Amino acid sequence: MEAIKKGTTIQSLEVGMSIVDIIAKQGRPLRFSEIQELTQITKSNLYKYLNTFTQLGVLYRNKDTGEYVLGSKLIEYGMAAVDQENVIDRISPFLNEINGKSSSTVLFSTWTQNGPMIVKDFNNNRGLNIGAQIGTFLPIRSATGKVFLAFMEEQKIREWKAKEFMQISPDKISQLEAECDSIREKEIAFAREPLVPSVSSVAIPILNYKKNLLGAVTVVGFSEFIPQNEDNEISRYLLDISKEISGSFGYRSKEL
Repeated sequence: MEAIKKGTTIQSLEVGMSIVDIIAKQGRPLRFSEIQELTQITKSNLYKYLNTFTQLGVLYRNKDTGEYVLGSKLIEYGMAAVDQENVIDRISPFLNEINGKSSSTVLFSTWTQNGPMIVKDFNNNRGLNIGAQIGTFLPIRSATGKVFLAFMEEQKIREWKAKEFMQISPDKISQLEAECDSIREKEIAFAREPLVPSVSSVAIPILNYKKNLLGAVTVVGFSEFIPQNEDNEISRYLLDISKEISGSFGYRSKEL
């Protein structure tokens, strides 16, 4: 999707939000002097910002201590954002775009007790048998499986991981675990013909503001059209759009 064009911004709003951001990141009530020291904003201007935010409910000032914390209005906004975190609805336009860009099947998978499962697909070539459809559980050696192995909390995937590893030779397990380090660093996974001969895949993680994995977007197609490393044009495109999708859920990548 096209990024929002950078244009003229309201500097005072940027300054105000930077104050709120600093208070949020400290994780504790702050006195006026502490906020002034952290922001380096003049006392007169800082008072205006804090007074405005307090009246709006963005910040709360303890009358006894004079300390500032995040206000009820931000809690309301946060709860509203969580309620709107309908992942499939939000990412569907991206999946459609990826489908058109790659000319290959695009899948979205989420976690279940039985492993990652396909819950959405965009396919402009229904004649291609990719060995997967909505409701299909994907193996650990697929590009999707690798993303979940790399990014999901260990306690959540322990049983699935043990079951999958029983079907893999020790050398393949070592290779897969080593590959996960690269996947976590580069935020992209590749698999050559894991399910069906001549069909390969590449997957990207979708992360939220807590860096929790919401799901994986996977591009599947004939091996000759699916990239096998991050230097490919499609891979670079997927890395860019991955940041955009995850960014819509509050995730900030290491490069931002």
